[in-house]
Amino acid sequence: MERNGIVTMKGNALTLIGPALNVGDNAPDFIVLDRDLKETGLRDFSGKIKIVSVTPSLDTPVCDMQARRFNQDAATLPDTVIVLNISMDLPFAIARFCTTAGIDRVKAFSDHRDAAFGNAYGVLIKDLRLLARAIFVIDTEEKLRYKEIVSELTDQPDYDAALAAVKQILG
Repeated sequence: MERNGIVTMKGNALTLIGPALNVGDNAPDFIVLDRDLKETGLRDFSGKIKIVSVTPSLDTPVCDMQARRFNQDAATLPDTVIVLNISMDLPFAIARFCTTAGIDRVKAFSDHRDAAFGNAYGVLIKDLRLLARAIFVIDTEEKLRYKEIVSELTDQPDYDAALAAVKQILG
């Protein structure tokens, strides 16, 4: 499934591949790779509230800021909440970035091998084979409780809205 006009990069329209998920939908499972090339999926975080921060590439300034911001926010959240970052970066680049940037609270993963996350969540950019900048909040029942696909790839997401969704789940 292809969707046009959802995101742009510097004003140029891009095509997303995958379904248009809605709040209330069951969160699709996926397989991504950690920095040691180990497969990881949604099921590995069952019982947790998940903030899924999606970035095109950690080697860009906005993605760097997004990862750092969520790393800071993760320090203020209870252990029942986990923050995942998913990008198309190679696992080796993710490991280097996290070490250099001091990202120790966000778990960063690569969707490079299969684009399983991008296809399942409708954020794979056909034109670039990158992921669109997005945030998904998934509750402990694996329901999508918050979704933001940032319309311009070079803009930051609404961090406060995502964190408000988490606080609502926490009660």
